[in-house]
Amino acid sequence: MTTGDGSSLVGALGALRAELDTVDLAYETPGVAAARAQVVGVCRQVDDYLLPRLERLDAPLLVVVGGSTGAGKSTLVNSLLRREVSRSGVLRPTTRAPVLVHHPDDAHWFTDQRVLPGLARVHGPEEDLPPDRPITTVRLVADEGLPTGLAVLDAPDVDSVVDSNRELAAQLLAAADLWLFVTTAARYADAVPWGLLHEAAARAAALAIVLNRVPEKALTEVRDDLAGMLAANGLGASPIFSVVDSEVEAGLLPRRAVKSLHAWLTGLASDSAARGVVIRRTVTGALNTLDERVRGIADAADQQNAAATELRAVARDRYQLARRNLDTSLSDGSVLRGEVLTRWQEALGTGELWRGFEAGVSRVRDRLVGLVRGKRAPVEKLGEALQSSTHALLLSEITAAAGDVAKEWRGRPAGAALLLRDPSLARPADGTDEKIQRLVRDWQGSVIELVNDLGEGKKTQARAVSLGVNGVGFVLMLAVFSQTAGLTGGEVATAGGTAGLSQRLLAAILGDEAGRTRAAQARAVSLGINGVGFVLMLAAFSQTAGLTGGEVAIAGGTAVLSQRLLEAILGDEAVRTLAAQARADLLDRVNALLESERRRWVEAAPVADAGARIRVALEQLEEAR
Repeated sequence: MTTGDGSSLVGALGALRAELDTVDLAYETPGVAAARAQVVGVCRQVDDYLLPRLERLDAPLLVVVGGSTGAGKSTLVNSLLRREVSRSGVLRPTTRAPVLVHHPDDAHWFTDQRVLPGLARVHGPEEDLPPDRPITTVRLVADEGLPTGLAVLDAPDVDSVVDSNRELAAQLLAAADLWLFVTTAARYADAVPWGLLHEAAARAAALAIVLNRVPEKALTEVRDDLAGMLAANGLGASPIFSVVDSEVEAGLLPRRAVKSLHAWLTGLASDSAARGVVIRRTVTGALNTLDERVRGIADAADQQNAAATELRAVARDRYQLARRNLDTSLSDGSVLRGEVLTRWQEALGTGELWRGFEAGVSRVRDRLVGLVRGKRAPVEKLGEALQSSTHALLLSEITAAAGDVAKEWRGRPAGAALLLRDPSLARPADGTDEKIQRLVRDWQGSVIELVNDLGEGKKTQARAVSLGVNGVGFVLMLAVFSQTAGLTGGEVATAGGTAGLSQRLLAAILGDEAGRTRAAQARAVSLGINGVGFVLMLAAFSQTAGLTGGEVAIAGGTAVLSQRLLEAILGDEAVRTLAAQARADLLDRVNALLESERRRWVEAAPVADAGARIRVALEQLEEAR
């Protein structure tokens, strides 16, 4: 039988095998260890046996000789061939490549990677390997003592003390057309080999038993007991070949000891119909077990999806909370606390200017102009404080979000394992500090561009230019942070005093109908570009809608002052538009940064629909069968 189109059995099996490659059982979910082993076992059996055998049903029958340590497997193989092809010994573990013996005319069936593709082919004498080195080769031996149509493979011990040896033994037995299980009168009831015998029974694999080293006097008793155990475990149809305990000469058992077994194997090799019965039985049994095994893998994949979805939901919810927190904090006056308020006082000269206010508005105006034009340091410090405060707020919230998600993940086995694999998830991504600094700088630049690009006419542009684009821009920045709720104690007094001074100064300089006459515009210009600009910035932080009680006292003065000045320069509609655009721009940038942080968690917990795809492939395989 050769591969047909995509609807053939071989094509459907290959499609299922490809889907199994997409299964990634990375999360620690209930039963995942067994599911991982199941994936490996199914893939190996499909690769090592089902696909090669279904592609070429006329290939030689592969008999794998397996059994417990010291059962005499190698001696038995040598005795069947009447020469040493597989070295036996009393030292354990004997770690060496498995030996595959075939007739010279059948060499082409085994020299390529059709069978056991994971093992490299070697020739020549056997080589002992260090016990801790995994076996990665199979040694091929051509021997005319073996009939064509039959190959015998001497496998490692199924109960070897070396883990990799046991795993390879199980893999080779799963690749067999016929499993020749060798045990002894003393060890036929051992638990380890019976685990594999139960597996053979579950998949209806062709099996023959060799009861080796049986004392002649106990032959009937031991044989009957073993036959009863086989029948009780669904293996009653398996033939039993008894080898009476005999003297070994030159490493070989007497011919009479292995005569019946030799005759049976030779008969299979020469009878294509009998050989076909064995092959079809094993293939059918292996295919029958795929349904349950693969559905178990699909269920495990679904559990992985559920675990990943749960972990992603934790990250999603926490970063949504971070968005809400920052939405509030970037408008409730949090950014205006501490250093920003101090630098604002320095920029306006609130202390000294207030004391001199009663001496006359002209004197106050002159001192303010001198402050702004002659001393740029306070203005620069205010800008730095605003940037620093915004940066600290963003970094604090992002750090808290990462820590909270990590705490929740550690409470789940799947999440805890992922955090052990990548502890850096528990803190902001590398470079986040620099990203935040760049975000704030870029936003400040975009606000300036908003003012610079304002196009409501030459008159409005002239007013904005007379005050300075940067000045108006900073007003808008402060407006974005202006919900001032949360300032208490000394901060309230400071903000209120600043607001009162600024309002009275502006009224005196610009007049109640600020900016509506040429004289008012001239007075605004006399303040200087940055001076009025920073007043505008303060206004931008002072949206009093919804504030009550003490909050109004904080925000009221700055709001009235800044709002009226902005309206005089830009017009009512422009003020509302620019403030909304500036705030939306800031929140967009913040949300993009939060999303990049959330994506780290999403990428650490990928979700796939492997379970659904595997079920579809399994249904197609059943249809093809």
